[in-house]
Amino acid sequence: MMQPAGHQLAELNVGRLLAPTDDPRVAEFMGALDRINGLGKRMPGFVWMMEGSGEPGKGNTETKIDGDAQFVSNLTVWENVETLEAFVWNTVHRAFYERRAEWFEVLGRMHFVMWWVPAGHKPTLEEGLARLAALQANGNSDQAFGWSYLKEAQAWKTHGCAQVAAE
Repeated sequence: MMQPAGHQLAELNVGRLLAPTDDPRVAEFMGALDRINGLGKRMPGFVWMMEGSGEPGKGNTETKIDGDAQFVSNLTVWENVETLEAFVWNTVHRAFYERRAEWFEVLGRMHFVMWWVPAGHKPTLEEGLARLAALQANGNSDQAFGWSYLKEAQAWKTHGCAQVAAE
């Protein structure tokens, strides 16, 4: 699917931490949030990120899913797939992605979704979760998709690591 004119790429990534955010088992991940998020915000093509309270070291982990404090999310908007790919696969983000099994439970279902939004739109977590549910139920479509649905997405093919859970 090609990027519709006047649209940007939204992505939602959800995961359930192995332990509460103040637990030593996830301390390295929590300690890197500000660095990784800050890097993302400085990347060419970055548009917007759903923020938590702004408290250092928290990222967006205070935004709970289904009232579960360990079920955390990341919701961002990018100019296009190439700029999101550059951040995900060509920065230090990749090293943390490759180590996700150290900090996150294997969910056994899709936990990442992308979709096109009109330029300037800031999606809500509820909107992202609905897109994720659509992807889980129906597979890739113009409404909700993964990397494989985007012709422009190439880096995930060579830079992606072995599946730990459904991608």
